[in-house]
Amino acid sequence: MDTITDIDPTHADLAASLEAQGVEYVFGSFIDILGRAKSKCVPIAHLPALLAGHERYTPRGMGDLGVMTPDEDECVAMPDPSGLQIMPWEPRFAWMPADLLFGGTVPFEHCSRSIHKRQLALAEEAGFAFNLGVETEIYAVKESAIADGADYLEPGYRTSSLKPTQAYDVEATLDAMPFLDPMVKYMNQTGFDVFSFDAEGGDGQYEFDFEYRPALKMADQLTFFRLMVKQVAKEAGLFVTFMPKPYTGAWGSGAHFNMSLCDIESGANLFRDAADARGRGWSKTAYSFVAGILKHAPALAAICNPTVNSYKRLSARLADGGVSWAPIWAAYGDNNRSCMMRLPRNRPAVENRGVDSAANAHLASAFILAAGLEGIALGLDPGEPVEDITYDWTRTGPSGGDIAATRLPRNLLEAIDAFDADPLTADVFPANFVSAYVDMKRGEWDDYHSQVTDWERAKYLELF
Repeated sequence: MDTITDIDPTHADLAASLEAQGVEYVFGSFIDILGRAKSKCVPIAHLPALLAGHERYTPRGMGDLGVMTPDEDECVAMPDPSGLQIMPWEPRFAWMPADLLFGGTVPFEHCSRSIHKRQLALAEEAGFAFNLGVETEIYAVKESAIADGADYLEPGYRTSSLKPTQAYDVEATLDAMPFLDPMVKYMNQTGFDVFSFDAEGGDGQYEFDFEYRPALKMADQLTFFRLMVKQVAKEAGLFVTFMPKPYTGAWGSGAHFNMSLCDIESGANLFRDAADARGRGWSKTAYSFVAGILKHAPALAAICNPTVNSYKRLSARLADGGVSWAPIWAAYGDNNRSCMMRLPRNRPAVENRGVDSAANAHLASAFILAAGLEGIALGLDPGEPVEDITYDWTRTGPSGGDIAATRLPRNLLEAIDAFDADPLTADVFPANFVSAYVDMKRGEWDDYHSQVTDWERAKYLELF
């Protein structure tokens, strides 16, 4: 096999160190369009060759993105050893994130991590470092229900049908400790620094919150988190899903992005300013960053809410009439959780509540950052923050005042059309990625839209 880079002799020392800790195999994982880790499994003795780029892949078509032809050149996976983690639930294995290089020389157009790194480099050129914290929400259901193909996904643990929600219920959390306890311990062993976890609003829904960090590191850790939580759940007889809304009457699973910019040299946070003319303590940089995101919100939805199911979460109310706590308007508010963008009072970071649990963190971070940076470059201002609870707005928006707000896409097709039409899309993503992603998602919508559902039969069969 061709050598891409010379083997670093120090990597033999790394291999020996890992082997002494019981590691037998290593994964150098690229990230597919769905945010899933993909990799060959390499015996530990061959770690130096893996780090030199000796493993090749034919990745086009992974997650249905694009089509691979038999005569196309391969991609080389270049792992990043700074992200190496020993899998604490199975310490014979170690994992690293990797970039894909087409032909071994240039970033592959469908490489999520390379797209992210390019945007972070542009931020650095502008003098900014981008930090990210993500609130992870999942559903854990009994694995037997998945194996049996049951229509109803029985929650892994259920204390009672608490109304209106079991969120924060201590008994519900304690009942799930056979799964939650090892998960949190493994997270902390691999540097997540979990500061809280809890039972969320849905039966079998849980959230893990941990420290923010530089955006690339956060996206890498979220990839590892997805792998880890599914494996740990299996040990408890559970199946974990990041599907945004697995039940009609359930709360949706979000992945709120808490974002800040720091000065690249001093490390100073640039989002707070005591002299804020609005009297809320935010800087012009923060307001412009928010304005850029709001400007491109419809297109962002195609990446941040990437499935047909995502738009079942982006609705004003739940089946029981309660508010969904998910945004439906591209608006911002001072601590207003009904808005897409929230300016929290307890931290110097702005929160995007529009991202859901199915989003590829590398792609979402890249696109959101680009929108925010455009807002800063153009000196955009988002206007006054929304004080209303936006769920009470009519279908056309606020009933009065000078508030300008855009309705978020109601379905995947609207989002993809906005993504395809927005000039920022072409600035962030390679042209072949855009065309392949648009084709894939329009096909996903067409496939969904062609299905006749139980709801339709119940509604129309006897009526007509």
